[in-house]
Amino acid sequence: MRKLLYITFALALIAGLTSYGVWTRDRPGAHYLSDLRIELAVDQGVPSERGNLLAIQPELFPTDYQDIERLHRKLAAYLQQARERGLVNAKTVVVLPEHIGTWLMVSGEKNELYQATTLKEAMNWLAVSNPLPFLKALIGAKGDSRVDDAHLRMKAKKMAKDYQLLFGGLAKEFQVTLVAGSIVLPDPSVNQGSLQIGSGALYNSTLVFGSDGLPIGQPQRQIHPTASESGYIHGDVRESIETFDTPAGRLGVLIGSDSWYPDNYRKLDEQQAQLIAVPAFIMGKGRWEQPWRSDNSAALGAMAPGTNEGAAWHHLTLTSRAPQSLAGHGASVFMRGQFWDLGTSGQSFLSNAGQIFADDGSRGARLLNLWL
Repeated sequence: MRKLLYITFALALIAGLTSYGVWTRDRPGAHYLSDLRIELAVDQGVPSERGNLLAIQPELFPTDYQDIERLHRKLAAYLQQARERGLVNAKTVVVLPEHIGTWLMVSGEKNELYQATTLKEAMNWLAVSNPLPFLKALIGAKGDSRVDDAHLRMKAKKMAKDYQLLFGGLAKEFQVTLVAGSIVLPDPSVNQGSLQIGSGALYNSTLVFGSDGLPIGQPQRQIHPTASESGYIHGDVRESIETFDTPAGRLGVLIGSDSWYPDNYRKLDEQQAQLIAVPAFIMGKGRWEQPWRSDNSAALGAMAPGTNEGAAWHHLTLTSRAPQSLAGHGASVFMRGQFWDLGTSGQSFLSNAGQIFADDGSRGARLLNLWL
């Protein structure tokens, strides 16, 4: 009798594990509607042969990432509308927001993940739907927030491949130089024109793609992650900032909070950077209007009492403000949209000749263009 019970239990366990295995591999499609419209919020200067900086502030949601082709369709629609307005040419430098590549971590998942109401619930579905990759990633995780590290690390190889395929493909399709926002990957590098990952710490990094669809140089790693991300994203201890030669001039990239630090502008001045791109991301609905909460106020100096987040970003971004920055032109672009219970904030702006030209904060996707 006992033997029969053991056999029955074993068969039930095998059946349950088999069903679970089948369930984890099932990725049914879903109906999808997306707003492909984008408004021109800022068009500064007059067309010239020197080219232009084009900031694309997208409005994105988790379902945009369910299929990489969906995300391509949306971003390509934005670029196509910019082209129809005469804003895309061989010397255009397109700038996308911080973490636009990081959310590739949820690509190709089960419908339950996209239907979740909170980020925590969505990440639970991510782990449950990929048990073996998640456990492997958890074992190799680094930093204090090991679960957050594992969520990002578990699909890193595919994320890197999709990131290059998507953004390199867009650069080639529209024949532009493209600053591909940023993506969090373990120890990323470019080898023979291909973005590769390592087994080390996670870094928030960006690639710049040329009009041939290939990366220009190595990934630019963020030096100063925010306090909320420092438990799993590491800063680049080398504190190196590279410049990229583009048809519009020499370009520097400062990811998010790196744009707050005067020393980074000095390094770009030493390399004669003419343009500065700032892919940025602010978590939390309405944060742009709320009081400034700097993680590094001591390093950055005191801010006037009552200064809000938006005013602080304008104040700390030194592009084209001689003598702090000799680069003449810049674009700071933020992600907009809603990721489960995580709202986003930030209003993109352009820097030119010491002046700032900003989006008005209206809902929807925005184009901000600066003729050089």
